[in-house]
Amino acid sequence: MDVFNSAFGIHERALGVRSQRMEVLARNIANADTPNYKAQDVDFKAMLKEAKTEYLTATNEKHYAGLQEAPDNGMRFRTPFNSSFDGNTVEMNVEQAQYGKAASEYQATLQFLENRIGGLRKAMRGE
Repeated sequence: MDVFNSAFGIHERALGVRSQRMEVLARNIANADTPNYKAQDVDFKAMLKEAKTEYLTATNEKHYAGLQEAPDNGMRFRTPFNSSFDGNTVEMNVEQAQYGKAASEYQATLQFLENRIGGLRKAMRGE
């Protein structure tokens, strides 16, 4: 139904990206003691930029050719503040802080979608 797609917009994709970021941060925390493990993070802006191109429609395939040349998966390696002897770039305090921030952003996006769904329910009931 097109009504639901336009009501949720990019927020559905944003919730998926936020969930993916929490998984990546949890993986970093789980591998804090793994030698040569490189900490990663998800670039939220790059992921949503890719999502925006999915919603674009063109009258000619050449209109958005520049946007479709190099898809970006949004994964980035984190540069550590302090280097370790075993080559691991995970810093627990940084990862835990980022995970807490990501969890609150996920909850905010989820709350926004819940409010949208509540508004659609009221509109369907005629309230």
